[in-house]
Amino acid sequence: MGGGGFCMEPRNPALDDYILALARTPVPKVCLLPTASGDGEAQIRQFHATFGARCCEPRHIALFRLGSHPLPLPLRETLLAQDVIYVGGGSMLGLLAVWRALGLDAILRECWASGVVLAGLSAGAMCWFEWGISTSLGAPAPARGLGLLSGSLSVHCDGEPARLPVYRHAVRSGAVPPGWAADDGVGLLFRGDALADVVASRPRARALRMEPGAETPVAARRLSARERFGDPPDIVEFRRVSGGPRNLR
Repeated sequence: MGGGGFCMEPRNPALDDYILALARTPVPKVCLLPTASGDGEAQIRQFHATFGARCCEPRHIALFRLGSHPLPLPLRETLLAQDVIYVGGGSMLGLLAVWRALGLDAILRECWASGVVLAGLSAGAMCWFEWGISTSLGAPAPARGLGLLSGSLSVHCDGEPARLPVYRHAVRSGAVPPGWAADDGVGLLFRGDALADVVASRPRARALRMEPGAETPVAARRLSARERFGDPPDIVEFRRVSGGPRNLR
């Protein structure tokens, strides 16, 4: 997502419900990695407020607080057991530095190969590509990602317009490979390495295919904010039986 979801559109569940539906299971396990925000409490609280109102099993892993846990956390086993891994926004450079130090880059590649849905917004979207346009050091600049998806991604095209000229120059000069630019509220769905769907949670949100000699608008299918994942009347009973959300800190 170029931006949106529970962090930016707490009253518009369209993109988050779309992500949950990709899991193709009635009660998906969804895990937030809020690493890019430094495991910010506001992001974690909003995640649980949003996904706690849906028929899923939400949890988060706060990597900056692993040392406060009485026992070593089985990161690989926990993440491989999820249906959805959702990465929040923040610093792309900080996110990747922590992941690589803890071996999550290899674990997440294994999750991707096993069919876990990998999702995220802003830094949590660019991190899956070979390159993104990060503002981690202040001004927008190219930054390497994990490379699970080939090409590049730039986010917040409408909300942070200073990124797009930097991205345009980087693609034209060959500093980064061709890719996509996405407004806030736009989600790009990849199956394997191929773009399969482009969706939007708001009107007039757009995506662009960026190549050295051309910028091509990509049509986005508008999602309805009234569409919900699961059956809301069943959620209270589900929470009672399941015992509520689980967290790893």
